[in-house]
Formats: sequence, structure tokens, C-alpha cells
Amino acid sequence: MKCIDFDNPISSSWVERYWRRLSSKPYLSGAIEARILLDKLPAQKEPLHKLTAGYFGGIYNGPQFVRNYVDSKEHGVPFLTSGTMLLADFSRVGHLRKKDAFSSKLSYLRLKEGMTLITCSGTIGRMVYAGQYIDNMWSSQDILKVIPNPDKILPGYLYAYLSSRFGKPLVAEGTYGQIIQHIEPQHIADLPVPIAQLEIQKKAHELITEMAQLRVEGVAGYQQATEQIFNSIGIVEPQRHTWLSDKTGEAFSVTQLSSKTLRALNYDPRYIQLCLDLKKHRHDKLGELCDPHHFGSGIIFKRIDADPEFSVRLVGQREAFQVRPEGRWISRKSIEGLGLIVPQGTTIIAAHGTLGETELYCRSTYVTERTSTYAFSGDFVRCIPLEDKVLPGYLFAFLRSEVAFRILRNISVGSKQQAHHPELLWNIPVPRLDEKQEKEIHKLVEASAKKLDQALQLEEEAWYLVEDWIMEGARWQKSSQ
Repeated sequence: MKCIDFDNPISSSWVERYWRRLSSKPYLSGAIEARILLDKLPAQKEPLHKLTAGYFGGIYNGPQFVRNYVDSKEHGVPFLTSGTMLLADFSRVGHLRKKDAFSSKLSYLRLKEGMTLITCSGTIGRMVYAGQYIDNMWSSQDILKVIPNPDKILPGYLYAYLSSRFGKPLVAEGTYGQIIQHIEPQHIADLPVPIAQLEIQKKAHELITEMAQLRVEGVAGYQQATEQIFNSIGIVEPQRHTWLSDKTGEAFSVTQLSSKTLRALNYDPRYIQLCLDLKKHRHDKLGELCDPHHFGSGIIFKRIDADPEFSVRLVGQREAFQVRPEGRWISRKSIEGLGLIVPQGTTIIAAHGTLGETELYCRSTYVTERTSTYAFSGDFVRCIPLEDKVLPGYLFAFLRSEVAFRILRNISVGSKQQAHHPELLWNIPVPRLDEKQEKEIHKLVEASAKKLDQALQLEEEAWYLVEDWIMEGARWQKSSQ
């Protein structure tokens, strides 16, 4: 039996080690190579379940249950799914009804700082460290919770190992299922964890802890920048439950119709009032502040796969809002001149989707120094600010607001898949402050973006630290034999 490239033979002993399992995935994932390398490492190794503590031994997912969502934060708790746990900003995730969350059936799904969260259904093995930003949220049954015993191992070190290139394949090797894949707690309970010397553990833990803190500060900085705008113009942003409970949008009459659109959504009185409130202050039209050559969406192109050396990571709507965007590697040459790669400081808006309250459609994200190396798909409005018109951070601080989100939703056209009405998009009023205020807001956004980029760098440093320790130990053991 050989690997796909027919160069690396798979030993029959590997088949014995995997209980004569004949599906190819365990042999091609790197899990066996990781185990062999760990066997060579001259360090104490413990099964994962001996390093955890808490409910069900410290490794559990949860029961299946009916998810009763509420629109008011007062009556709900933030609820993470296997998809939303990857988001960079949790401020707009759905809320599970408090009555259910605090019940005896679901109360143990409450997340605590220091946990490692692992997706265990669908796409297996994605991981997130539970920092302050996750503490006291609830999670779905599709997320495995790993609670480290701090008396035996430092939480940050355990996360760094499990999410490293040695830990990931070991987590995923027990995957089962054909259509929807799964892993269960028992599949990772005996996963071998090498116990590094305390110096290594402390360093990895400090890196991961600082990473988590920078994420908190980065997202909080974005939120603070937005609040400064609306505090300055005296507008209170609409909360989800107040917006949805306002029934004026259900039945209304319009006497002056535009020839550009006949869709009732585009005349919703709530949307009209938001625009009127913004226009009471000095403002500019969104389209006048952005590079007209790239303002819009719907870029159609052919995806040509290529090796990373000759390619760029293509990021879609779902990935763009993740803390660490994953994407497909496509040929850089094939997309030259299409405008898919945008400069740092661009605000991109999810431009296609449906009108579900927790959908990403109409949400905005900021292109940082790190993400400016990506190619963003054609499903975004690209707001590249004109240098002499507006500062990038200030424009983003407005477009990420709940006010902008509601306006963007109400300028939708389409049947199932929604998109933005081009003229209404151009005419969105952007409030303006004095030069000093806008500059302060821009600096706050830029500082927050750097913190989010730095957080990813620290996480990678923790991975390299653990991986180098394992590799060096295995090499030393081999050379001493």
C-alpha cells in the first residue's frame, strides 16, 4: 500500500497499529508520523485524559438539544457553534435562551477561560483557546471542550501542543462518518501529550495568554472607535431586539416612489429614519469617499489552483471574518488586474447572502497588514478610501456599526440571494466629525488592527516553540542511539 504520490510506502505495521483500519485518511494525515516522532522524544508522555479535570473527566462535547434563540441579550447568553467559534468578533453571535442555558441539562456547556475548544462535527480539528473573550459563553454539542488540570499542565502549553502540526493530526485521526464526520471524547482521551520542562510550558502559556488578551483589546478597540462616532453625533445604535420589535416596517405607505426600485424593503421607515438622522449632521456619500474603480462587488473569475510558492490565498465571505482566515491557494498570475487583492486599510463588506439576523451578509471587516496579502473573493464590496477624502480607520469604524448594518440590509435587492442596490449603496450617508476626532478614531482602529495581527503572530510563536522542542528532542535521541 502506498501514499497518493506513490513515493512514500505505508508499512504493514501501520495497518496493525490502526486496528487494521482500511480507510486511507489515518495513513495520509500525518498522525502516524507524529506518533513515531513522539515515540523518539525522550520526555514523559501522558494520555490527554490524565491531564484534564472537570465535567466528564474534562473532555466532553454535550447533548443534542433544541436551540431556542432570543434577540434580547437580557434574556439570553452568547452561544458559540462550531462555525461561530472561529470568528474574530463574538459581539454579534446568537443568544441562547437563559432558561435553557442555566438548566441542569445544559449548564455544563458554559465555557471557562483556559479551555481548548475543538470542532468535532463537520470539519474536524479546528481549535480555539478560550480566553477572556470566550469566558462565560455557552457552546454547542459540536464543540469538544478540553479542560486542563492546572496542577498537571499549563493551559496555554496544552493548547499550543494540540493545535500544533503534531497535535492536530492526532486529534483528527479518530474521525468517523462518511457524509458528516465526527469525533467523540473517547477518540482523543488517550492522545499522547509530551510533558515539556516547566520553562517551555511557561513560555508557551505566556504567549497564548498574551495572544488571547490582545484579541480582547483589538475587538474592544474597534467597538470603542464606533461608539466614539455615535456619541459625537448623538445617535443611539439600534439593538437587535428593539429593531425587530419595531413593527413600523410591516405596513406603511409611500407617496414618492423612485424609478430605481419598487421593493418595499428599500422604503422601510426604520431605514429612512436612520438615514435622516445621519443627514442631520455633516456627512458625505459613501461612494464619494471610495475609489470608484473598485467600489462594488460581483467580480467573476476562474479559480486556478497552484502551489503556495506561485499563489495567493483566496478568502471568501465566511473565512474573512474568522480570526485566522483559511482559504484556497490559487494562481497569483491568473488574478492580476482583477482587484481581488486590496491594500491595507480597505473596508470590505459581505455583499451577497440572506437576511438572517446572524448571517454575515452586510457585515464589515478591516484589511490589516497581515490580511492585505490575501485575495478576497468577488462577494465583497471593496471600500478603498480616497486619501484626500477620509481616513481608513474612521470609515471602517462607521461601516462596522449596527446603524450601517441596518442601512446595508435595507438597500438589498434580489430574491433568495441578496445583493446591494448600487445607487443606494453609493448614497449611504457617512457622518463626518472634525479632523482631530476622525484622526483619533483612525489611530484607535489602526492600533486595534495591529493587536489582532500580533495575536496571530504570538500564537504561531507558541506553535514553533513546542514543535522545535519536539523536533530537537527527537533528533537528539536518534543521534545518541
